[in-house]
Amino acid sequence: MLNERRMKMKKSFLPIAFLAVFMLTATNSQAQSWSDLLNKDNISKVVNAITGTTESIDMTGTWSYKGSAVEFESDNLLMKAGGAAAATMAENKLNEQLSKIGIKDGQMSFTFNADSTFTSTVGKKTLKGTYSYNASTKQVDLKYLKLLNLHAKVNCSSSSLELLFNSDKLLKLMAFIGSKSSSTALKTVSSLAENYDGMMLGFQLSK
Repeated sequence: MLNERRMKMKKSFLPIAFLAVFMLTATNSQAQSWSDLLNKDNISKVVNAITGTTESIDMTGTWSYKGSAVEFESDNLLMKAGGAAAATMAENKLNEQLSKIGIKDGQMSFTFNADSTFTSTVGKKTLKGTYSYNASTKQVDLKYLKLLNLHAKVNCSSSSLELLFNSDKLLKLMAFIGSKSSSTALKTVSSLAENYDGMMLGFQLSK
């Protein structure tokens, strides 16, 4: 009987939740199209939030590097750093340093296979390993054989993927997979991370 009541409550909350999403995603000057609001990713997030279900993602496929990604661990830390302008400036600086070691648009990709293996390619350099995704923490564990083990936060939709690392882990990955060696680039990224509290750095990828 208790389970039935809970199910009825969840069902009654769904229309309200969808309405809330529509209101939050619309602006005074311009509202998103219905097709955007009703896309699979948005609906999935609402249903998972109401039912308490952990959101699952599909990382399989080949993802190509499009640029750097920067994320702060909280809105307070973002505002402390200087807001969106500071995040954009950090992304631009990171892009510049990544390009110095060969990580740039069209030159880097990750391929995640259904059997939990993956391949990363930078220029002509290809490295293989295994991966596992933890849905509760939204983190992926990347293991390059026995050489390197990294954890990254994952932001994933059907067409985009962000891999975000703590700065020390990103530096290790840059040194490991970069097609070119540049101590200057590594030092610059290290200095960049030290200037901001709670900033995660990484890659923006797309299919």
